Amino acid sequence: KLVDILHKSFDAFLASQSIIAKIPRLFGPGLSKAGKFPSILLHADDLDKKVAETRRVVKLQLKKAPCMSAAVGNVDMSPDELRQNCLMAINFLVSLLKNDWNNVKRLHLKSTMGRPFTIHE
Repeated sequence: KLVDILHKSFDAFLASQSIIAKIPRLFGPGLSKAGKFPSILLHADDLDKKVAETRRVVKLQLKKAPCMSAAVGNVDMSPDELRQNCLMAINFLVSLLKNDWNNVKRLHLKSTMGRPFTIHE
């Protein structure tokens, strides 16, 4: 139960290389099942840069669902940054599929409160 509360409270975890081997023993499979197993933080790494890098990571999980979504930007980003993030996310998603673009029927772009726009059909 405590592991569930922990992984719901935080978006990501960082751990040093010496501690990372002990995490499965201490927390069990809870963090791995939630997809939040800690990233390795080396002694030479700059903590601020590693945190900023971890915040920028978007996880795309392909399951058997016919539809998926991912966050690609926020309000503070410029249109060029949003366009670049969209292209990177779309190209990465397509690279994960077996038949590339043959498995993509439609792509929609949507803001939180806005209407969806079809960008590929």
